[in-house]
Amino acid sequence: MLVFRPMPLPCSVAPSYEPRAPETSVLYRTIQAHFETFVARTAGEEGRPGLPGFVKREFEAFLRCGIPAHGFARVRCDGCAFERLVPFSCKGRGFCPSCGGRRMTEHAAHLVEAVLPRVPVRQWVLTLPYRLRYRLAWDHGLTRAVLGVCARVLQDFYIRSAHQLGIARGRTGMLTVIQRFGSGVNLNVHFHTLVLDGVFTERPAGRLRFHAAAPPSDEVVAHVLGTIRHRVRRVLARRGLEPDLAEPGLADGLADVSPILARIASASVQGRVALGQHAGTPVGRLGGDPTEPALAARGPRQAHLDGFDLHANVRVPPNDRARLEHLCRYLLRPPLAQDRLRLRADGGLAIRLKQAWRDGTTHLVFEPLEFLAKLAALTPRPEINLLIYHGVLAPHARWRPQVVGYGRVALETAAHDPAETRPGPPPRRNWPWAALMRRTFAIDVLACPNCGGRMRVIAMIEDPVAARQILAA
Repeated sequence: MLVFRPMPLPCSVAPSYEPRAPETSVLYRTIQAHFETFVARTAGEEGRPGLPGFVKREFEAFLRCGIPAHGFARVRCDGCAFERLVPFSCKGRGFCPSCGGRRMTEHAAHLVEAVLPRVPVRQWVLTLPYRLRYRLAWDHGLTRAVLGVCARVLQDFYIRSAHQLGIARGRTGMLTVIQRFGSGVNLNVHFHTLVLDGVFTERPAGRLRFHAAAPPSDEVVAHVLGTIRHRVRRVLARRGLEPDLAEPGLADGLADVSPILARIASASVQGRVALGQHAGTPVGRLGGDPTEPALAARGPRQAHLDGFDLHANVRVPPNDRARLEHLCRYLLRPPLAQDRLRLRADGGLAIRLKQAWRDGTTHLVFEPLEFLAKLAALTPRPEINLLIYHGVLAPHARWRPQVVGYGRVALETAAHDPAETRPGPPPRRNWPWAALMRRTFAIDVLACPNCGGRMRVIAMIEDPVAARQILAA
């Protein structure tokens, strides 16, 4: 088992840790000021349900996240008795930047240290038609079915490619992050799939050998996309759904549960306003011509067909683990970065795009209630998995124990036969908070800012009444 033990550094070397103050952020102040109004505005009428409980709980938990009055851990230095209070987090899965960042860092570290072997990895990104995105946002069973189609097509492609080179009975593996958001905080369900870029075969002694694949051509990517589109349409037909999902009267599970959330989600998918006097109009833009159509970039190893888009031009070599972890963080990132959000003079909000759109748009603007509606649409249903494994990386795959340990051996063993290696022990999955901070920001949060000694947790204060009494003392 790999245990992460950061070495203590002098205070003059290690960057100091400062607890965050979430109540000062634009995001927190906006939600705090407008959440009750948003709930009232989206309440059901004439017996119709309003927002689902899990969406309201996500907002309520966010307003407690990082606030000491709702509970904290007491951390004390054994050397000089310096104390610090570390507030509890909400652990939300929807839009909390802090908890999303923690989850991103932890899962990325786990994937690199314990799951992905030292072989080349290629990213395949599948974007879906607008109407299908709306369906997948609520129907997780349909999401898994569409993702299953994509995984099988990619596995078949790698197996056939290897077979053409005389490599029989090859198997590959992949993991997929189901992202629910686009660059404009819009609802955009799409798949980021990291594929082991080649196949494994089993040697007579039971050991595995990896065979790297050649880069796919533009024509191959287009063929793969065409196959995915054809099979997805068959899945929809078997479920009684029209391929374009445009037929009126189709069953809508989300509208049955929450008509208002269905309206919010539909508007978010289309990049439109859901609430208020501007409902149905496009989201406001700054820096560009709103009449210009948004053009999608086309590059190497990218194909587009009937709203389906497939991109496969990102590849990480086998030993560039830092770049692989960076890619994993990109896949697992939260939907909103605090530094991209600012309050406008008119009381509205502006979100800076990471990259300007083709029409020159640099920012999107929202009224506060509409911004909360976008966050509501991004909140996933409870107990659904957004990180899925297929092939030899699937949880019960027979080769998985060898695959995840492939390449994790002493250098002398690898030098003897670099294509055949024995698995090493996988590291643990749950990383301590202090270890994640050190890994990501080079900050030693358990280093005492007074004497440089080590700090430790001495108490967990979970009762809000007790927490307020301690804070008032």
